[in-house]
Amino acid sequence: MIEKTTKIGELLEIAPEKAEILLEAGMHCLGCPASQAETIEEACLVHGIDVEELIEKLNS
Repeated sequence: MIEKTTKIGELLEIAPEKAEILLEAGMHCLGCPASQAETIEEACLVHGIDVEELIEKLNS
């Protein structure tokens, strides 16, 4: 289960197919070293994305 506290790097490691959902949401810096240590919630705050909506998509 993917949670708000899941790090972007961890998510891409365990479920690389989820990158497409992140890209569609507007997170285009997935290869950036800083993003690898960022949680999904932190990335959503930076990008102005509704974290609850994104988590729901990532877990479906």
